[in-house]
Amino acid sequence: MLERQCPSCASLLDEEDLFCPNCGREAPLEEGDQDTAPRGPRPMVFKNRFTCQGCGAAMSYDASAQALRCPFCGSTELKSQPDGVSLTPKYVVPFEVTKDQARGLLYQRMRSGFFRPSDLVQRSAITEMMAVFVPYWIFSANTHTYWTADTSDVPFHARGEWRPLFGEQRHQHQAIKIVASKVLSWEESEGLGQYDLSRGVPPEQVDLDNVVVEQFAMPRKYARTHARQLIENAEKVYCANSLLRGRFRNLRVNVKIEQMRGEPILLPVWILAYRYRDRVYRFVVNGQTGRAYGAFPTSPWKVLLAVVLFLLAAVIVLALLAQLAG
Repeated sequence: MLERQCPSCASLLDEEDLFCPNCGREAPLEEGDQDTAPRGPRPMVFKNRFTCQGCGAAMSYDASAQALRCPFCGSTELKSQPDGVSLTPKYVVPFEVTKDQARGLLYQRMRSGFFRPSDLVQRSAITEMMAVFVPYWIFSANTHTYWTADTSDVPFHARGEWRPLFGEQRHQHQAIKIVASKVLSWEESEGLGQYDLSRGVPPEQVDLDNVVVEQFAMPRKYARTHARQLIENAEKVYCANSLLRGRFRNLRVNVKIEQMRGEPILLPVWILAYRYRDRVYRFVVNGQTGRAYGAFPTSPWKVLLAVVLFLLAAVIVLALLAQLAG
């Protein structure tokens, strides 16, 4: 597979890029016939493709499944699609969390938390539970950052309260995870936490025909914009937490990004849906580490009790203060 790189910043270029999206330099031409030169992520033929009419998710379904149901919204209105091509993932991170373990994590979270309804476990019913390989882009890049700020860390006899600071730093950023799913939200993706990407295997070692695989819904050029923002935010946070002492203001960073690369991968996610009092909630589990994230109902009576106790405590405190003042 041939790949184009920007001659200025060495960032990876997509096939359709006429200019480097990182530094703006015109993309170089390939020697020979550039129209037929294979570049970028390789296409891969997916069978058993369906599009959910409820949430719009596009996926290749488990060929051995007895019934077809969308893992993201539970809809049975799935429209069959002809075999088509999608991006071939660079590697696939296998499932290590079993179905029983994922179900146990859901029940464990149902029992935790004061504001959960007391009958949540007894009256809820799991309506859908499915293992899904969710598409992601994983980015890496080198940065050279110049920063300026005002700090309150001034000499003892200084006349002013603020003095300017400036500096520069170089970093390597690895494993920047950008979800390429159409229906898995950013909050859910962040709630799943990190994956050990070193345990990924080539896609040829995973039977992708007999498992649910969501298709890539975000091209690399759009994911790259999100990755740049995360990198710039990380540089700013590093300056604030590691380089500046005391109070500071007017922190500015100018981040030069070099050798930016993005690779398509598939990550394992357990998606569970459960119904409680005629409402459906979604719960997701990291298929490798078991970290979970989901929505849960709250008991209005427990919320009311907490408010009453808070007001009662406030009244008692005010009465004690009034006695002390008198």
